[in-house]
Amino acid sequence: MTRATARVAVPRATPRTTAPRPTPRTSARTAPSRPELRLVPGTAAAGARRHVRAAVAHRRAPFVLLVVALLVGTTLGLLVLNTAIAVDSLKATALKAANTQRAQEVQRLEQQVVTAGTPEQVVRSATAAGMIPAGSAGYLVIGPDGKSTLRGIPAPATRPTATPSGG
Repeated sequence: MTRATARVAVPRATPRTTAPRPTPRTSARTAPSRPELRLVPGTAAAGARRHVRAAVAHRRAPFVLLVVALLVGTTLGLLVLNTAIAVDSLKATALKAANTQRAQEVQRLEQQVVTAGTPEQVVRSATAAGMIPAGSAGYLVIGPDGKSTLRGIPAPATRPTATPSGG
């Protein structure tokens, strides 16, 4: 297939040394002559069009693939991000529930400490553990000269006697 080229004379711009000539307003401008175009019968033109379409399709294919890849990548990225957020939300909910449970346990233990600090509860706990009340205590007092003196009469602790129940 050959291409025909037409040469069109283009006036050159030259520096003017003289005053411009007045042009009559009634004169019509003439259009530059164009080459005559005509259809050429045959299959060469249709084949050329197919080649052009195929070339355009081949040039568009990488761009279409790039757009599809970007869409798929963005969709997968959003899916992964959404899944990660959901997992973190479930973990946060579980941690809040555990925190509430721990706070209730701390409150229960604090209440137990307050209750166990009363003298009556201390005596009950000691008796339940097998402890016995102490007897009277004696004190050693050390004087300035280094001698020690005993004050009070120490008595050993005695196990209370069990009272027989009537039965």
